[in-house]
Amino acid sequence: MPAGKKNTISATCPKCGQSQPEPRGAYSTVCKHCQAHFRIQETPKPARTIPKPKIELQQIKCFQCGTEMSVPLAAESSMCKRCSSHIDLRDYQIAETRSKNIRTYGRLVLEEKGYLLNSDTLVRHAVIKGRFIGKLVAEETLELHTSANIKGTFNCGCLVIPTGHHFRWKEPVRVGGADIAGEFVAHLITSGTVRLKSSARFFGDIEAGNLVVESGAVFVGNASIGTPLAVRTNGPLPERPPADPAPKTRSGARTMKPQGAKNSSSV
Repeated sequence: MPAGKKNTISATCPKCGQSQPEPRGAYSTVCKHCQAHFRIQETPKPARTIPKPKIELQQIKCFQCGTEMSVPLAAESSMCKRCSSHIDLRDYQIAETRSKNIRTYGRLVLEEKGYLLNSDTLVRHAVIKGRFIGKLVAEETLELHTSANIKGTFNCGCLVIPTGHHFRWKEPVRVGGADIAGEFVAHLITSGTVRLKSSARFFGDIEAGNLVVESGAVFVGNASIGTPLAVRTNGPLPERPPADPAPKTRSGARTMKPQGAKNSSSV
């Protein structure tokens, strides 16, 4: 590298922004572009850009006024920017007896020895293994285990019955969708999709927008694919007791999609 370039620095004119090489020991100089005199020591240094860490966000709604907002995924609470109400974002794990109303955008896990009574609960995700008395709403997923004992009402975006577990409900179950991998006995009504996994055993009727049955699943009952009657009429259905477990019948993989008019089929 030439010796002359080692002893020069770049000086930027504060008036026009022109950059030009100057001797390293120079105190001031004249801009070759606009002829302005300026001190080299006063040349503004470019600001150092520090990359900001990426913060993962989640969308929530105020429980009081319904205002939508974005909050950090790691936050445990927030405040509504409109009505200043407190919004809980924490997870709850209950393994003892409690009488409490819960409203959170976190996850509720009711352990097998847990007992939540007289509760009006609204959560994002819920896993029920113990006893629950009251009203339960899970905006996204509700996972029910064999040991779950619910007295009251429940609703969710997606009902999940894990592999190796079974659950029975006498009244019609209205949910946003269902993912069944265990045994479920009920009359299921949804405008969404019902998925019966290969390990699923379903006894009862299904009214759904879509039905997906994997190879190896057991389905005993009637399937009505399209817009459910309860959605079209906006009224209650005549209650029908769920079908009792019958000898297993194996069904191949199939997908039933809406075809406008109501179609009924038995598997």
